[in-house]
Amino acid sequence: MSYKEEDTMSKKIVILGAGYGGIQAALTLNKKKKKSDDVEIYIIDKNPHHTLLTELHEIAGNRIEEDGVLVQLRDIFQYTDVNVILDYIEDIDFEKQVLKSENNTYPYDYLIMGIGSEPNFFGIEGMKEHSFTLWSHEDSLIIKEHILKMFQKASSEKDPAKRKSYLTFAVGGGGFTGTEMIGELAFWVNDLAEQYNVNRNEVRLILIEALPNILPILDDSLVEKAVKYLKNKLKVEILTNSRITKVNETSFVLNDKDVIESHTLIWTGGVQANRCFTELKLEKGRGERVCVDEYTRTPYKNVFAVGDYALFITKDNKPLPALVEAALETGTIAAKNILNLVRNKELEKGDPKLHGVMVSLGKNYGVADLMGIKLSGFPAIFMKHLVNIHYLFGIGGFELIVNYLKHELWGVRHKKGIIHSHLERLTPTFWLVLLRLYLGYMWIMSGLEKVNGGWFEYEMLAGSNADATTGASLMQLVSDHTPGWYAWIVDTLIVPNAMLFQKIIVLTEVGLGLAFITGTFTFIAAIVSIGMNINFLLSTGLNDLWFLVSSIPMLGGAGRAFGVDHYLIPYLMRQWRYFVNNKKIKINLWK
Repeated sequence: MSYKEEDTMSKKIVILGAGYGGIQAALTLNKKKKKSDDVEIYIIDKNPHHTLLTELHEIAGNRIEEDGVLVQLRDIFQYTDVNVILDYIEDIDFEKQVLKSENNTYPYDYLIMGIGSEPNFFGIEGMKEHSFTLWSHEDSLIIKEHILKMFQKASSEKDPAKRKSYLTFAVGGGGFTGTEMIGELAFWVNDLAEQYNVNRNEVRLILIEALPNILPILDDSLVEKAVKYLKNKLKVEILTNSRITKVNETSFVLNDKDVIESHTLIWTGGVQANRCFTELKLEKGRGERVCVDEYTRTPYKNVFAVGDYALFITKDNKPLPALVEAALETGTIAAKNILNLVRNKELEKGDPKLHGVMVSLGKNYGVADLMGIKLSGFPAIFMKHLVNIHYLFGIGGFELIVNYLKHELWGVRHKKGIIHSHLERLTPTFWLVLLRLYLGYMWIMSGLEKVNGGWFEYEMLAGSNADATTGASLMQLVSDHTPGWYAWIVDTLIVPNAMLFQKIIVLTEVGLGLAFITGTFTFIAAIVSIGMNINFLLSTGLNDLWFLVSSIPMLGGAGRAFGVDHYLIPYLMRQWRYFVNNKKIKINLWK
């Protein structure tokens, strides 16, 4: 989108960087602004996409497709008033309030800096030149290609020493990123060993940490579980109290004495604020992060910093850690306070609340601490997926959730377990069309038969064994096999309102038939169909399971092929996103 440089009364709010903090700030501004604020919102980034940095290890470890961590900015801001500008900013003039790229200038009234962080090599000799980093989508692709290359070389190498060095993979840094990377790699090397005819025992995986323990931010009990899983299940060597002091092209040195021959060292041992603006006169603290006040402001009262780029001191006098949730919190604080400045209102002090951390060790196991609740194994992995889904829903709605599930559930490239290997065998939706049509026909016929049989007439009310005074019935609601609790519901609720429930049943059956035949809201219809059949089984004892069994495949979106859902569901998804962003609906959203 173009930048409006004409002189207008509108206040220009510019967000630099489409990371977690920048995205959150832009969406908060769009949501909270009023028409009377008269503001223009711009977000500037060199890339057309937002990267899910916490999932980069899944790309580097070849778990998911290469675009599985990318969210296009157009999909985030499509139905908002946020203008997206693709450009690389080279300089900022705080006095003139302008951002400069090679060919353009962007004046601003308010600026939010969310340019993120970069690896910190701590001056270790050769580290920057000879190690790999995991801090961008490009980094993850480079690592993946390199690991493949190492196995290719090892498969044809006759020299045992060289072969060993090719098959030695080390990760420097036992924090979240490093631990997730080694866990992901452990799964992939199993597949690679089989693919390149390499004995898995020849592969050496090393996690190196300078501190006494990996994952130092977590509770000792969770650390113990993580260590046990890495060592026993994934065959990872964990070297603590070990500092990498020198890195060469084909080796690295620990504690100035121990040499490990390896062509692969992935460095995740430290981060610092992005140093692309080293000449800016801003006060910086630990890790080169820009110091901000309780409002996330820099010394320039119209310039804010968020995310990893900002050093925010909490109420208990501790720096806010460089976590995704912290970036989201600071992005929200900055956006709200800019609107307060626009409205000449008092600023709000930030009080970021962090709810926990989650670490995956491959696709099947993880550890998590959520507000004091400690989880391990699959529950931790499940919670991490839920957090990711919640975030994606917030920035892009149901469509992003669908894409995420496609990558995480059906797009996994690692060797699958028995259950997963079966679940990934998807049936093309169009093969279900005939089944859907027939199921719809059977439901309509069932409803019409009841109408013709007198189900809308009072003298044909459904009876109960407990109350035979209601007259003749088409079917008994309670049989000998009916559970006692269900019989109680029938006698207490249904029988006194028999005519109402008969009409509901008939109309529901006809409605289900129409829904399946037209392919409209097929998922909802399948849920209702399954519920209706369970109800019939509990009450009448009907043993016709055909309806129940054939309803289950309809849950997979059978109406998306040759059905109304093909057009309706995407439309409703777009409508929902538009409503969330604008608090109103717009009929013409078919494209």
